[in-house]
Amino acid sequence: MKPPSFSYHDPTGLGEALALLSQYGDESKVLAGGQSLVPLLNFRLAAPEHVIDINGLGELAYLRRTGGTLKIGALTRHASLERSDLAARHWPLLREAVRWVAHPQIRNRGTVGGSVAHADPAAEIPVALVALDARFTARSQRGTRTIGWRDFFSSALTTALEPDELLVEVEVPEVAPGSGYALAEYSRRHGDFALGGAAVLVTLDGSGACCGAAIALLGAAPTPVRAELAEKLLMGEKITEHVAAAAAHAAVDAVSPSGDIHGSSEYRTSLIEVLVRRAILTAAARAQGEDDGKA
Repeated sequence: MKPPSFSYHDPTGLGEALALLSQYGDESKVLAGGQSLVPLLNFRLAAPEHVIDINGLGELAYLRRTGGTLKIGALTRHASLERSDLAARHWPLLREAVRWVAHPQIRNRGTVGGSVAHADPAAEIPVALVALDARFTARSQRGTRTIGWRDFFSSALTTALEPDELLVEVEVPEVAPGSGYALAEYSRRHGDFALGGAAVLVTLDGSGACCGAAIALLGAAPTPVRAELAEKLLMGEKITEHVAAAAAHAAVDAVSPSGDIHGSSEYRTSLIEVLVRRAILTAAARAQGEDDGKA
């Protein structure tokens, strides 16, 4: 199928893009990598009157560390994040997450900001950012605001961005020393949307006991969610198979994933529980310097 007709706008600067969003608002869609928007247009699931192409906004494509915080420009390609030595050294969960995203051709075009703004609950980048306690910066002609992840993701494919706002930057706090990471997911074929998954950070103290944990669930709800009860169960414990299994069970106790032809709600719940357990064990092993390279 072909998309419905629309007016195409190609701003060359952020100010021009914000002016267009202010003018057209709900009648417009922003085009970045196009890996989600273009299929929606082709299937006529989206029919904006105006498409605002921000690929000319080179000032939004960057990865830099400022005062311990990773700042990612919204137009940063997935492939740039995947190849970033900075991310690999200090935020390895992000590099692990991006390697699960579709295929190299998709990662060459897709953007971090586009994945975040699209807010697909089965997407890897948002769930990793939730585990990392990321913040999101939005700009409009009215000003700038920073939104925490809890407020940013509203429901499936919906965020707190106003019609005249553009996501311009993602901020990722510093990861505590002694932390291990893992992202575990399952899809029927490599590159397909995951049926479930989890992004996990585990921080161990000098005795090997857990002193910090973050468990974000993928595909378990309309938005990425943190399994806070499971995180609390890990605190003060040495991570064993039994401890990881108990935390994984607690992680899915309050979730009810939607089912479809690819898997029932019950199947997905069981799957996510298994993946949480695996991710916890892998993250703990990596925190102890035992990196097996997989979750």
